[in-house]
Amino acid sequence: MDHTKRPRAEVWFRYADDLGLGPYYLGRAPRLNDGPSIGQIIAADAAAAPSSPSPEMLAAAARRRPEPAAAPAPASPLLQAATGPSLFEAVERIEGDTLERVRGDIGPECARCKLHKARTKIVFGVGNPKAELVFVGEGPGRDEDAQGEPFVGRAGKLLTQMIEAMSLRREDVYICNVVKCRPPENRLPEKDEIATCSPFLYRQLDAIRPKVICCLGACSAQTLLATTQGISRFRGEWLDWRGTRLIATYHPAYLLRNPSAKGEVWKDLQKVMAVLGLKPKSR
Repeated sequence: MDHTKRPRAEVWFRYADDLGLGPYYLGRAPRLNDGPSIGQIIAADAAAAPSSPSPEMLAAAARRRPEPAAAPAPASPLLQAATGPSLFEAVERIEGDTLERVRGDIGPECARCKLHKARTKIVFGVGNPKAELVFVGEGPGRDEDAQGEPFVGRAGKLLTQMIEAMSLRREDVYICNVVKCRPPENRLPEKDEIATCSPFLYRQLDAIRPKVICCLGACSAQTLLATTQGISRFRGEWLDWRGTRLIATYHPAYLLRNPSAKGEVWKDLQKVMAVLGLKPKSR
């Protein structure tokens, strides 16, 4: 604020405070033994004073007001840091949730979005319910829709090879998708479909509580990070999802079309291995 305007503003704030309209800032202590208020000084100056005091009158009253005595610190601040989960987490998290309960809540014939119209099977997820590493894709493909298991087609075979190169097995990790039903013609899930199905993904991740979430492709990363940025902006960087370390890399289907990107994905997986204390599988 302009230094020439600050004194006038302070006077007006004090005057409003005397009228019971304050406080105007957080953490202020209650005032004790302040002496007469500015309003009282103005009233005593002249009975004929205007109903709205002039700036000059306010400034003069402020100069004549005695300095307030030191006040003890308040017993507690006006605002305290929250000690429990945020409102968002309290709403979204379900205490004691399990994968079995999540699957049961989806139901055997989910029809919450339009994807149910052409699906064969709901593709929930597969793997270790206590996995330290979870892979999240975008949605089931044709083979996944037929078998009811994620990543079993060509891209799934490549993912299995990636997992084994990390000295793990498929049954050691957990694999799931953002949506549980196959989008027509293997298109990307649409916003309304993601909005409908992603809460079940959040519950899956909350129930497992892995050390690392690895997003395969832009769709899963954008969903969990609530962003529209392209994956190239944050691929290979450590990010956070509800206190869990998250990293995004290219989808195995992308690698089938662009084999030259496999080296970049391997670098990302090596970062995951370092966090989990894994060494590459010996050849």
